[in-house]
Amino acid sequence: MTTTDQQLQAYNIRPTAMRILVYQFIVSKTSAVSLTVVENHFEKSDRTTLYRTLKTFEEKGLVHRIDDGTGIPKYALCQHDHHSEKHSDLHLHFNCNQCGDTICLTEHQIPQINLPSGFITEDVNMLVKGVCDKCST
Repeated sequence: MTTTDQQLQAYNIRPTAMRILVYQFIVSKTSAVSLTVVENHFEKSDRTTLYRTLKTFEEKGLVHRIDDGTGIPKYALCQHDHHSEKHSDLHLHFNCNQCGDTICLTEHQIPQINLPSGFITEDVNMLVKGVCDKCST
């Protein structure tokens, strides 16, 4: 059994050939990826299969979905050790205005926000927009 197989199984994800390939693709990226980016990489694969793979990864806690203000969801690997638990990656995300990359800034955690009585938090998204280190040089 390969390391990729073990990683997927640790999240209770059956390691099919496509899931292994998509996981390896996401791992190789330094920024979050959209379904379109995954589709373009796997040209001969079915869009529905790729979408379902990303949704499975998200549901199982392997990746998290990022709303970077572009209207196109992006996906990045989670940086925690929680397998199959409902979670949220409460860290900043950075979206570059020049290249469009969205990057997880896991070392910058979103602070606890105390809401008024009766309010219930369902999602927290903190996005910083600007120019990334690759584009600013």
